[in-house]
Amino acid sequence: MRNFDLSPLYRATVGFDRVADMMDRALTSDLAQPTYPPYNIEKTDENAYRISIAVAGFGSDELSVELKDGALIVTGRKAEDDSGRTYLHRGIATRAFERRFALADHVKVTGATHEDGMLHLDLVREVPEALKPRRIEIAGPTKSEAKQVETVDA
Repeated sequence: MRNFDLSPLYRATVGFDRVADMMDRALTSDLAQPTYPPYNIEKTDENAYRISIAVAGFGSDELSVELKDGALIVTGRKAEDDSGRTYLHRGIATRAFERRFALADHVKVTGATHEDGMLHLDLVREVPEALKPRRIEIAGPTKSEAKQVETVDA
C-alpha cells in the first residue's frame, strides 16, 4: 500500500484543514470498511442528492439520523425481540449499525423518509450568493476620453 504525505498541503494552504483531514482519513482508513447496511448515493439534480439505505427489518422508531460536525450519521438499533420465536433460518440482518457520510460545505439535509425497507435521505447543496460565480465588467475609457486621446496623438 502507498503512503501519501499530506504535509505539503498543510504548509501551502489556509482554511482547507477539513478537506486535508478527510483525505488523510480516507487514505489511512482500514480497507475492511463495514458493508452493512448496503446503500446508494445518487445525484438527482445539479445540486441535489439522495442517499438510500437498505434497512429491512427496522422500524422508523429504531432508526436515527443525526448531523454532527459536518458528518451525517445514520444509526439503527433493533429493539429486543421477546416474542419467543424460533427461527429455522434468519437471513434478514437486524444487527445494530452506524453509517457515516462526510458532507461538503453548504450541503444540507432536506428530509428523510422510511418506506418499503428503505431509508431515503434527501440532500441539497445551497451555495451562498457570495460564493457563486459572477461576471465583472471591465471598464474602459469613455467616448469623450477616447476622442481626447486620439486628438493628442494626432
